[in-house]
Amino acid sequence: MLSLTSSEVDLTLPIAAEQLSKLLKSSDAVVMLSALTPDKGRDIATLMKNIAMMQHLCSALGQTGCSHLVYFSSDAVYDTAIARVTESTPASPQDLYGAMHRTREIMAAGIRAPLLILRPTLVYGVHDTHNAYGPNRFRRMAQKEGKITLFGRGEEMRDHVHVEDIATLTVRCLQQQSTGVLNMATGVSNSFHDVAGLVARQFGKRVEVVETSRANPITHRHYDVTNLIKVFPDFRFIALQDGIARCHNETTGVA
Repeated sequence: MLSLTSSEVDLTLPIAAEQLSKLLKSSDAVVMLSALTPDKGRDIATLMKNIAMMQHLCSALGQTGCSHLVYFSSDAVYDTAIARVTESTPASPQDLYGAMHRTREIMAAGIRAPLLILRPTLVYGVHDTHNAYGPNRFRRMAQKEGKITLFGRGEEMRDHVHVEDIATLTVRCLQQQSTGVLNMATGVSNSFHDVAGLVARQFGKRVEVVETSRANPITHRHYDVTNLIKVFPDFRFIALQDGIARCHNETTGVA
């Protein structure tokens, strides 16, 4: 398996297409994970860099071909106002990040290879670098500040999936050369207030959960994971409370 970093092949640069074409073979399965996430920028310049990444990958694959292309997209392609999502929910991104992923999905569809588009929801794990609102940020707040600050009362319902489950499902999709679109979500949504409580309890009574004045409307998001269950009927997601406990133990060195 070849795992390339940006220091080896910078996909934002035109030369990346030539570099990749020398590394790839038509028999390879390619997993496209590279993207500048919202924490790196939400502006047009960031959008264009992300599009360039996909352009250069597509250029390379146009020369070499591949046996299977897996593109990691995002649930940001769905309208945030839609409360219940399935794979048949129309893609209707509301910001540049979502528009970027939808554009790259369409670009990937132009490659002559079996294509799987994965749309993960909120992912958490110890080595997360995005510090997105949710389990990752809450754990760091609790460690550093001894408190967790919510947006409003943390009423919003969201689905959170452990990164190990994402990795396991990706491998299984590669093994059976899955195609189409698959949302990567557990099917269970929890409020951010409840998530904060689960994180706080890992640290004992000293972590306070702080509510604030609400600045934005409350939105909820639930997933119908019927398709995922049909494809992988034996798969069981890590329960949120167990995943949060696992992250805490890994961070603190508890066996």
